[in-house]
Amino acid sequence: MSSRCRRIAAPLSVALLSAALSLALSSAWAAPPKIEISETHAFDPASVAPYTGEFADVYAQLDKQRETDLAHLQRWVRQPSISAQNKGIAQMAELLRTDLDRLGFRDTALVPTSGHPGVYGYYDAGAPHTLVVYMMYDVQPIEPTGWKVDAFAGSLVDEPKLGKVLMARGATNQKGPQRAFLNALDAVIKTRGKPPVNLIVLAEGEEELGSPHYPEVVAKYQEQLRKADGVFFPMNTQDRDGQASMFLGVKGILYMELEAKGNPSTGGPQRSEVHGSLAAKLDSPSWRLVQALATLTTPDGEIAVPGYRDAIRAPNPEEQRLFNGIVRAREADAAKQLESLGAARWKNGRNYRDATAAELFDTTLNIDGLVGGYTGEGVKTILPHRAVAKVDSRLVPDQTPDQALALIRKQLDAKGFQDIEIRKLSGYPPAQTSVEAPLTRAALSVYRKYGQTPPVAPRIAGSAPYYVFTQTLGLPMISGGLGHGSGAHAPNEYMVIEPSPGSKIAGLVQVERFYVDLLYSLSDALKQTGK
Repeated sequence: MSSRCRRIAAPLSVALLSAALSLALSSAWAAPPKIEISETHAFDPASVAPYTGEFADVYAQLDKQRETDLAHLQRWVRQPSISAQNKGIAQMAELLRTDLDRLGFRDTALVPTSGHPGVYGYYDAGAPHTLVVYMMYDVQPIEPTGWKVDAFAGSLVDEPKLGKVLMARGATNQKGPQRAFLNALDAVIKTRGKPPVNLIVLAEGEEELGSPHYPEVVAKYQEQLRKADGVFFPMNTQDRDGQASMFLGVKGILYMELEAKGNPSTGGPQRSEVHGSLAAKLDSPSWRLVQALATLTTPDGEIAVPGYRDAIRAPNPEEQRLFNGIVRAREADAAKQLESLGAARWKNGRNYRDATAAELFDTTLNIDGLVGGYTGEGVKTILPHRAVAKVDSRLVPDQTPDQALALIRKQLDAKGFQDIEIRKLSGYPPAQTSVEAPLTRAALSVYRKYGQTPPVAPRIAGSAPYYVFTQTLGLPMISGGLGHGSGAHAPNEYMVIEPSPGSKIAGLVQVERFYVDLLYSLSDALKQTGK
């Protein structure tokens, strides 16, 4: 090698080494954390004794009114209520309020908010204990293709290996199970005059928008709600094999839009799209957005925002025991879970245990969609003047939406992307209830009555505004129920009504029986605590 080559190579080697060290350091602080699970014991749902209550008269009434009950589910899903498009929202809110009124709720009301209205109803059973029932009456938009039937026709469809299903938008998320709960309440009132607990239904029409105005509904009835004993969210929890599951909380969420557009600082067209050939002399907002987004994660998709996980608390002993119970119950089905998701492996080659730990205890940063320029059929060469990304982050204790947003803003600024606009569309913190709460134990005992030993998760990976109850009001809150449905947010959403012979999935009547038993089991549990 000549001396001239050596003189050139030396600084080049230094530069390459510097770049390599920079990349290595970047990978080090961006690597996912090792979630430590030191507990060796696992929570066993079989340790909760099965509920022994029997209500033959109520069950017989459910059998008698089965066709009417099914018609109620169909009536609900036939009413569009797409919150993102404000389609049918007012009509669905009034439909729910009217149904509560007909069931005998003493006070019902549409609750004005800064967005879509809430719905309130109070059933005074003269009981010493009160259960709040959270409901959402809105649904997701309809996909333009992929549906076997009209999404709002409320059709009954024969599905291989499942049986007869109600296929419609909202069938399982969440109109089907919610109306099934009201069907169960109807049967209790018809046979026994009143339920064993007082009931407050508090519904929102913006859950699919991130519940931005639900706190306004809660605030209006805050004094009354604080006197309640717990909150319940009716839900289908069985998988295709009939195995039920249970979770005690939810992750929080930060949902935002990131926008790049032509501006005097970075260039690019500012008023409208221009011809694609002009990319030779004009900057592209689309490329700028992509490059900005790339600073938020490493190439393998791990979060690269400094400090993003600093606020996360480690799993506590109860959460660790619940985690161990889930892994022991579900690890053998890991391959089946991947298949159901249409995936070949867990993220970055994680094993099932580490993937499950991340799902329960780690945060996320996810691109929901990218929009910029022409995306239709054929060819149209343009240089767009703006590009937008919708991004969500699922939050775990003790992250907050505003804290997460500030860290993302700081990262973009540090990387030279001060011009990228961030708009917070929604956000709320995570929430959780203890497995030892009377409401939790009451629900578990009912699952056990129906032959289920559901794995109990401290939280699910999804989000819902539980925090308004668990944090604002200090109430325990759980979701639960038998029944199977799938396709939420997708074409051909369904809920099983008549399962195939031999199936372990609950049919509509058995779903309703579960809710009957839950009301009485909860009442009994609260009496025993002396509350």
